[in-house]
Amino acid sequence: MGQEPQLGVPQLGQVTFAMLAEALRRGWRDLKRAPGFGFIFALVYVLVGLVFALITWATGKSYWLVFAAVGFPLVGPFAAVGLYEVSRRLARGRALDLYQIFGVIATQSKRQLPSICAIVLFMFLFWFFIAHMIFALFMGFSTMTNVSSSYEVYLTTEGLAMLGVGTVVGALFALLLYMITVISLPLLLDREVDFVTAMITSFQTVLANPVPMLAWGAFIAVTTFVAMVPWFLGLFIVLPLFGHATWHLYDQIVAAGGEESALQPA
Repeated sequence: MGQEPQLGVPQLGQVTFAMLAEALRRGWRDLKRAPGFGFIFALVYVLVGLVFALITWATGKSYWLVFAAVGFPLVGPFAAVGLYEVSRRLARGRALDLYQIFGVIATQSKRQLPSICAIVLFMFLFWFFIAHMIFALFMGFSTMTNVSSSYEVYLTTEGLAMLGVGTVVGALFALLLYMITVISLPLLLDREVDFVTAMITSFQTVLANPVPMLAWGAFIAVTTFVAMVPWFLGLFIVLPLFGHATWHLYDQIVAAGGEESALQPA
């Protein structure tokens, strides 16, 4: 299967915009070298998104999208780890075997990754609770009975206030989720560390490099949103690209940390 993970958190270097550009370049290279794996992992998201979007449209029941959103945190990290493993094998000149790639993913289910999934799922569920509270706070006295057929209610004072507050709170949840996972997921694949240490390391890395790391997160969010517009088809490119690129960004940060450590006086 995959190589035995090393113990402990490596020293991480400073993040630069040049690293972000290089990560995208290497990610695109990996996507072209192993398009089949990118297609497989992206297909999960696209199919689930399409199915639940069609169910929502056919039934007019928006809670179907809630079920879809709850499911993604459970499978998303495993799909990401699969893409990381593909990039790691390509960088090390190792063979890409479907059985071995999925074997590495299966191995993660016995390590710390399920704990990360549980944290992400808890955050999603808490966000849904807060979102319903915000809706009730601003729209509780509205006569609207069907959100799907009453879009004009969002143009009222209460509707605009709800959208504004909901957007800010949702953005804060998304930011926190990004900060605790952007480094922790590749770190858990690469090293033998507990999930709490991995999340703290990820959070601290973003805090230590706020401008490039927040720019990276914003770029991923905007690009992914745009890719979802044409029936989620853009995700076949965007998701594997960012999966590969995230691994290469982590790999560069680790390499930079090793170089900085070597330059320090003994």
